[in-house]
Amino acid sequence: MFRTIATALSFGAIANVNAALACTAVDLVAADRSVIAGRTMEWAFDMKWTLVSQPKGTELTLIAPAKTGLPAKKVTTRYSVVGVSAGIIPGGALLDGQNSEGLSMSGNFLPGFTQYQTVTPQDRNYQSVLTFGSWALGSFSNVGELRDALKTMKVWADDSLNTGPTPAYIHFVFVDRSGAGIVVEYVGGDVKIHDNTAHVLTNAPTYDWHLNNIRNYLSLSTIGVSERDIGSANVTELGQGGGLIGLPGDYTPPSRFVRATLLRHGVPQPKNAVEAIQVMGHILNNVDIPVGIAQSRTPDGKTVSDYTQWVVLKDLTNNKLMIADYNNRTNYLTIDLNALFADTRPGAKLVSDLPYPKPAAAGTDVMRP
Repeated sequence: MFRTIATALSFGAIANVNAALACTAVDLVAADRSVIAGRTMEWAFDMKWTLVSQPKGTELTLIAPAKTGLPAKKVTTRYSVVGVSAGIIPGGALLDGQNSEGLSMSGNFLPGFTQYQTVTPQDRNYQSVLTFGSWALGSFSNVGELRDALKTMKVWADDSLNTGPTPAYIHFVFVDRSGAGIVVEYVGGDVKIHDNTAHVLTNAPTYDWHLNNIRNYLSLSTIGVSERDIGSANVTELGQGGGLIGLPGDYTPPSRFVRATLLRHGVPQPKNAVEAIQVMGHILNNVDIPVGIAQSRTPDGKTVSDYTQWVVLKDLTNNKLMIADYNNRTNYLTIDLNALFADTRPGAKLVSDLPYPKPAAAGTDVMRP
């Protein structure tokens, strides 16, 4: 099935971002052409994740490094955006979201490989990586438009950029309402744009490395061997799933990429958006990290644990968003975004403070009205 794809943190010392690198993004297209994009966000500390709405006409300030002497530029967004930002970053930075036209973005961390572009005094189109998400979703309706704009837009980040306690080493996956998708990375000081043939993105290394790594797993199959004659003995399988022996089960980015890709391309195509959302939830459950399972030590000797801080399922066809934080992993809040997209007022609320549905009380008779 892979043959079609083969190609510490502490707030005092967060430079060691390798302690928290477990984001996974996946997208699906249903038989009726509904498009669903989902992602998990893993981190080891409270990033003040905030669900934000940015109405059409929001003014963004795009800046260059001070040493260039270039002026800040004001741009006005064309489309409404709803997404999740990291409130701990000064001014916030959108790391996930979707716009009113069905364009979705997920930003995943890419340490050790990210080197942004160099802005010179001769450049005319520039911005820091902190405004990139809001600019991309607020300015473009589909992947094609964004791809063209990236050819002339310089994106930068250096030591002069105030990113709070977390270095802004990020690569991005975009998918639109047609199902088209691209991965955008900044490597070696240049922008690299890949068609998202796997429909999956995790973290380091770069996207092309992950596609090459898939070649190591071409023998995996959703169909197991039920029996085999060995000499005079007929040996039968112990249970289902034997075709997946060798599927990596750890939480490193390469293993999550392989696992999510096999699941994404191994499941039957869902019929519609409702089925696709259910399938997406099952896929992302396979990369969900409980507290205490993915631990590391900070430079000062403390043990910290990466964990799934929130999950989003985005219906790009019908403008819906489902979101759940760690404490409400089975109680998704479903939001009809059309009202938010039509609202001219910006909004913001901590993901941890959203009004998640309450589970049924103990003793409730769910079998009778």
